[in-house]
Amino acid sequence: MFNANSIGKGLRREDPDRPRPLADAVLRLIWKEQRVSRAQIARLAGLSRSTVSEVVAEILPLGLVQEKGEGKSSGGRRPILLEFQDEARSILGVEMGGAHVTVALTDLRGGVLTWRTRSFPVREDPRGTRDLIATLCDECLDEAGGAQRPLIGMGVAVPSPVDPADPDRLSSVVMPAWAGRLGLEPLAARLGVPLLVDNDANLGALAEYWWGQGAGTDHLAYIKVATGIGSGHIIGGEIYRGATGVAGEIGHMAIDTQGPRCVCGLRGCLVTLAGGNALEDRARALLPEYPGSLLQGRDFTMRDIEDAALAGDPLALKVTSEAGRHLGTALASLLNLMNPAVVVLGGDMTRLGDLLLDPLRDRVRKRTLINSVAAARILISDLGDRTIAVGAATLVLKAALEDSRYFTGDIAEDDGRFAAGGSG
Repeated sequence: MFNANSIGKGLRREDPDRPRPLADAVLRLIWKEQRVSRAQIARLAGLSRSTVSEVVAEILPLGLVQEKGEGKSSGGRRPILLEFQDEARSILGVEMGGAHVTVALTDLRGGVLTWRTRSFPVREDPRGTRDLIATLCDECLDEAGGAQRPLIGMGVAVPSPVDPADPDRLSSVVMPAWAGRLGLEPLAARLGVPLLVDNDANLGALAEYWWGQGAGTDHLAYIKVATGIGSGHIIGGEIYRGATGVAGEIGHMAIDTQGPRCVCGLRGCLVTLAGGNALEDRARALLPEYPGSLLQGRDFTMRDIEDAALAGDPLALKVTSEAGRHLGTALASLLNLMNPAVVVLGGDMTRLGDLLLDPLRDRVRKRTLINSVAAARILISDLGDRTIAVGAATLVLKAALEDSRYFTGDIAEDDGRFAAGGSG
């Protein structure tokens, strides 16, 4: 994720906007290597040993790096190793789903220290959602003993396009009850940390790129399949957001121009055919044809449909197979257009495994150019239901590794409230 060979190039000791660029670059290198000597830093970064010693002396008081043991000697004294302390700080990652909130407290290596998740009507109840986020954040911090690991920031994943120029603004089309505002600044102010915001699928892609199935893959697509459907894209190692942050809205790709009307005003969008609410409606419509279905006589949810499909219920299998084919149609277009090396599927519906993947892959094979489908691996996320919350925390980690003022608490409020850009 970081190019060690370019760390020492073009960096000045002082910069009016980033007063510690060289120290920041060396800190990134130590984070990447985890354990490294001063001599190795000098070699990897193209710096003199005296400069490295001086910069390391600046870094050590932060408590992020400690001298730990001795390395192998190539002659002379054995070098002292510098070790990055992953648990020296903590980060809050928040996922606002369409119908749930998940909060994860992580260390500086993406490891989950504590986490909470709760079903909630996020799209319909903004005030209740904000209160719930605050409660779950407090619970995570209390369980982990927050004072032991100072908090450096809070990342939030939202089920809405996010314009990097105005990250607090939510889509009034996708989330009309929120009146266009996220409104989590008071919580960030109470916690005393910067707030970073991005689209949920973008942060799923970020998590997969740093820690998951797409680790180190510079061309990756992440598809979130749940109540809503979205995609996030890593291109050349960077999150691709488009000109105004709406890249990746695969849920509003038209699959059937004669299909159901979508909230966006169009017909036959993918989400109207394969989103959680759409599949619940589809199952209800088909119930009379399947009198022996496990779904008969109950007020079922998408989770119940998934359970029934896993149990072999014919109605549930028909609904989930149709969803897989619709997803395959959209994914085929994505593969032909973007040519990612890896496509990672995440979200609640992926617990179906091959029941979803088999019809999806079959449709993809029939609708893609040979080269584009041959180059792509289509996988299910192995990060589980914490993926996007971890991605939200990773958004903060990424920013902190680029600017150590996050670690020291010196980042200005206006500098902190943005959807992340920069290197992946």
